[in-house]
Amino acid sequence: MAPQMLLHQINYLLSEHPWIVGFRWSTIQLWGSTWSFLIFSISTYLAASITLHLLLYLLGRQKPVPLGPIPALHSLLMTLLFITIFAGTLSSAAAEIRETRWFWRRSKTPLEWLLCFPLGTRPSGRVFFWSYIFYLSRFLQIFNTFFSILRDRTLSYVHLLNHSTLICMSFLWLEFSQSYQVLEILLTTLVFALVYGYRFWTEIGMPKANFPFVILNFQFLLLACNLVGHVWVLPLHFMKGGCNGMGAWGFTSLINGIVLLLLSKYYVKVTRLSKQRYLISLKQDKKR
Repeated sequence: MAPQMLLHQINYLLSEHPWIVGFRWSTIQLWGSTWSFLIFSISTYLAASITLHLLLYLLGRQKPVPLGPIPALHSLLMTLLFITIFAGTLSSAAAEIRETRWFWRRSKTPLEWLLCFPLGTRPSGRVFFWSYIFYLSRFLQIFNTFFSILRDRTLSYVHLLNHSTLICMSFLWLEFSQSYQVLEILLTTLVFALVYGYRFWTEIGMPKANFPFVILNFQFLLLACNLVGHVWVLPLHFMKGGCNGMGAWGFTSLINGIVLLLLSKYYVKVTRLSKQRYLISLKQDKKR
């Protein structure tokens, strides 16, 4: 009986709590819900990243800045956060389907509802609560940029573009009640939980594989799944009476395409460097 009570309590906290059920996206009551905040936060992130990189360059610091356990703790926090968002979104989506199915069951299946919100859907309720939490988590992710600058002295425009567009994309999901966001949140949080879990594993000194390839493989898997989902939304929009937030859907599709292209170029670059290092190591072994 105790496990059932525990599961019931967890389900209540994830999908039945009054704060979650009564959530409403509002530009007055919620932190970070205005266009001005979005523009200011992204601009501040870009300016702070570039300024920190230039400052270290002008100071002539070559050695990494010691950060102690901070990156490991950050990775652990992000892992737990993404696991929570995944569980909350899954539980909330099941509850929303159960309670609203009477309204759309003649025109859609539950999977089609996850892909295509009915026209007129407003950003309120359980699913959008977790979409908001996911949006806030994007701001915690940008600390990876500063860790990279301080430890590796590297600042990639791809990194800056990726974080900036993801923040903007998550904002648009809420602002326009975009279709497909539930499945995208589930896929993204699942992949990111694995990525940050692996980062935590390596940060505490455990054995690691080729880190760039592990991260890239996870991201390629995520983008491939999102690409399939985005393509699936289009016929539903024309055949099932329209999907809500198609303007935001178009922007998200474009961003996913750009990120996939950039990651492909980076993957090719990393592969070439790895092959060169491997050949150099073979030559050194032969000389010995």
